[in-house]
Amino acid sequence: MNVVDHVREMAVAGLHSNVRLLSSMLLTMSTNSTELFSPSQKYQLLVYHADALFHDKEYRNAACKYTMALQQKKSLSKTSKVRPFPGSTTSSPQAQSLPSEIEVRYKIAECYTILKLDKDAIAVLEGIPTRQRTPKINMMLANLYKKAGQERSAVTSYKEVIRQCPLALDAIIGLLSLSVKGAEVASMAMDVIQSIPNLDWLSVWIKAYAFIHSGDNMRAINTICSLEKKSLLRDNVDLLISLADLYFRAGDTKNSILKFEQAQMLDPYVIKGMDVYGYLLAREGHLEDVEVLGGRLFNISDQHAEPWVISGCHSFYSKRYSRALYLGAKAIQLNSNSVQALLLKGAALRNMVRVQEAIIHFREAMRLAPCRLDCYEGKCLIDCYLASNSIREAMGMANNVYKTLGANAQTLTILATVCLEDPMTQEKAKTLLDKALAQRPDYIKAVVKKGELLSREQKYEEGIALLRNALANQSDCVLHRMLGDFLVAVNDYQEAMDQYSIALR
Repeated sequence: MNVVDHVREMAVAGLHSNVRLLSSMLLTMSTNSTELFSPSQKYQLLVYHADALFHDKEYRNAACKYTMALQQKKSLSKTSKVRPFPGSTTSSPQAQSLPSEIEVRYKIAECYTILKLDKDAIAVLEGIPTRQRTPKINMMLANLYKKAGQERSAVTSYKEVIRQCPLALDAIIGLLSLSVKGAEVASMAMDVIQSIPNLDWLSVWIKAYAFIHSGDNMRAINTICSLEKKSLLRDNVDLLISLADLYFRAGDTKNSILKFEQAQMLDPYVIKGMDVYGYLLAREGHLEDVEVLGGRLFNISDQHAEPWVISGCHSFYSKRYSRALYLGAKAIQLNSNSVQALLLKGAALRNMVRVQEAIIHFREAMRLAPCRLDCYEGKCLIDCYLASNSIREAMGMANNVYKTLGANAQTLTILATVCLEDPMTQEKAKTLLDKALAQRPDYIKAVVKKGELLSREQKYEEGIALLRNALANQSDCVLHRMLGDFLVAVNDYQEAMDQYSIALR
């Protein structure tokens, strides 16, 4: 064995700090005496040194050393002879097995991705001939293309991943998110579904995610519920998290929290989706629970966006908007694709009256999750347009959501909210809210907007009836407070006091 073989053995054994020190010494020796190591040995030393730097999270330095290794590889000659290190034996045949150049290029792209140099990462991966691209290279390319808005290229790369690995579920989700039809995606995995026992659930799973990415939340919920009830997939944490997220998107806070709690009980270390769970708890006023959840997740990992978002939600609902802004920015730094982090930062900016900056963040959230209505409603994008008196932009956005996701209670309420801002479209707002409540009589946001409209028209008895009906099967502090206001208007002060007391609990 020569000294390079010893470096390789330490690298294989995971002795990264040892590899880093020794390879650094050997590379300096090679610089001072160019004939000490052959080009192939120097190539190996550069790769092992770069691997050690990558392990130490020195990504820029690692990318530099990997690039130097590729340059060294070019200088290799078929006739080059391995010159043994003084005092060592001749290099073994194993020593001639050089690190893969394709793998080195992938590592460079990985460094660039971590450093948020996506264009450079794409350029490196595109430099690999198509036939030599492994599934993980195509997967990285697909994700980078998708992030850059190059949808056609992303679809091609995802399809190549599935062609090579038909059960690559994340690649399947990637295709569905780019509006590829569920039937087409299912057909790509059909051979393996039919050839392997107990995989019949996969076609239903693909159908569920096709519904998710088309914005059809209710059909997605029903489909995942049918999967979750099957004995083989019962209590699957990923399905429960997906179901909780769907209930959240559909505006069903109670069931969403219930499913998140169920997932947590099954896997106390789960991180995915906990940012949404923390947001819901904060919005419902359970700030102590949010604080405990955030602390627990920080103990699991502070390198994920979720605990930062949860702590940010605690700050936001404690009206500490500057801290919420900082925590949201930290979460985005860790994961620029975190929709919840973008919404948190945007909301903080909105409450700090930095509306134009808030709009930028809400637009990015909308680009990443066009089917998530919380990117548009509440104190988000449409509210920002209204706050800056851009009613035309708000109306355009509301109409676009309505046309894209169809006429459901949420989209009807969003459109009605904008119509309420224009005296000329009050009747249209009323019609839209009536349609929303016909679909979902318990939808709180529609009830609140209809209540505001009835208050303007001084139709207090009608408002009282609306709110009593909405509170028959649920309790909400906003609705109780609004009912108290209506009761004051009709001089029923005793019950108004009761409603205000309930609202304060």
